[in-house]
Amino acid sequence: MIKIRPSRETIERLREIADYQFRPGVGERLIREDSLIIISKNTGRIRGVEDSEGLVLTVRASDMRLIPTCIGGERIRASLDPPLQRVVVINEVAEDIGSGRNVFARHVLDIDPELRSWDEVIVVNENDRLVGVGRLVLSPAEALHYIRGVAVIIREGCWRFLKKEEM
Repeated sequence: MIKIRPSRETIERLREIADYQFRPGVGERLIREDSLIIISKNTGRIRGVEDSEGLVLTVRASDMRLIPTCIGGERIRASLDPPLQRVVVINEVAEDIGSGRNVFARHVLDIDPELRSWDEVIVVNENDRLVGVGRLVLSPAEALHYIRGVAVIIREGCWRFLKKEEM
C-alpha cells in the first residue's frame, strides 16, 4: 500500500461518492483537504482515505462503496441530523455493540426510514453517541418490527468515542 496526496479531482470524486452514498453534504466533512489516499501497489486502485486523525474510510474495490471507520462514522454523525443514516439502539446494549457485537432487531429503537438492506450505517445510542459502524442486514421496517435476528452486522465497535457519563 502506498500513501499519496490526492489531486483535487480525486478528492472531489470521493466526496461525490460519499454524498451519493450517505447524503448530500457529508462528503466535504468526511474527506478533508489534508487527506491522504491509500493506493494498492498491485492494482493502482484507491483502497482508503486517512488524515491526521487516522484511517477515515476504506474503499471496497468491487464497487467503490465507502466503508467508514469509527472516525468516519463520527463525522457522518456530526454532519447529519437524527435519525439520518442512523440505527438507534437502547442504552443497555450500547457497551456490547461498542465492543464489536452485532445489533439485534429487538434492540433497535429508531432507524432512518430511507435506508436499504446492505447499506453502511452508523449505530448510536439513545443519546446520539456513536457506538459502532456496520452494515444493515434488514430493511428499516423489519429492523423495527422483528424481535429476532441480527439487524446490523458491526464492522467496528466505537466504544472509545463514548465517555462513561454519556452512556
